[in-house]
Amino acid sequence: MIHAKKARKIIGITGMPGAGKSLFVKTAQEKGYAVIIMGDEIREEARRRGIEPTPENMGRIMLELREKEGAAAIAKRCLSKIEKAEQNMILIEGIRSLEEVETFKKFFKNFRLIAIHASPETRFKRLFHRERSDDPKNLEVFNERDMRELDVGIGKAISLADYMVINEGTIRETEEKIRKILEEIERDD
Repeated sequence: MIHAKKARKIIGITGMPGAGKSLFVKTAQEKGYAVIIMGDEIREEARRRGIEPTPENMGRIMLELREKEGAAAIAKRCLSKIEKAEQNMILIEGIRSLEEVETFKKFFKNFRLIAIHASPETRFKRLFHRERSDDPKNLEVFNERDMRELDVGIGKAISLADYMVINEGTIRETEEKIRKILEEIERDD
């Protein structure tokens, strides 16, 4: 059984694809946070299976793992990485369901959830220009991915977040919002 470490700050990030979770990760890393990317678990599974990491394949693997291992499957796969992290401040990027939130709250007393939000139009533009292998190449694939994320339960996780960052402005403005929230959480006991 994993036991909570009192001095640790465990922060989860949720948000639709393209909302700005990567910007949150970058800002937290600059502040010395260890970062656990939940999507890396899916990408690692794709590599193990020898499957190309397309949006469709990544979505299928995500759903298969959740069906086979339960709704909190990805969160549970991340627990050992969190425990092994040397830093006391840890950011978990990519929370997609209430079951994942509940898993982290069960194991980490000081867990806080932050949602980052941007409009669908803004998110599609960001993903299209990011050009990662699992990013959508057209609006139809983007919408399919959004529906898959919503089916998993990401909307519920977003709605119950402790903090919300609206990411429609400049990168600098959003980074400032992120830093303020992280500093507030760091001050909390």
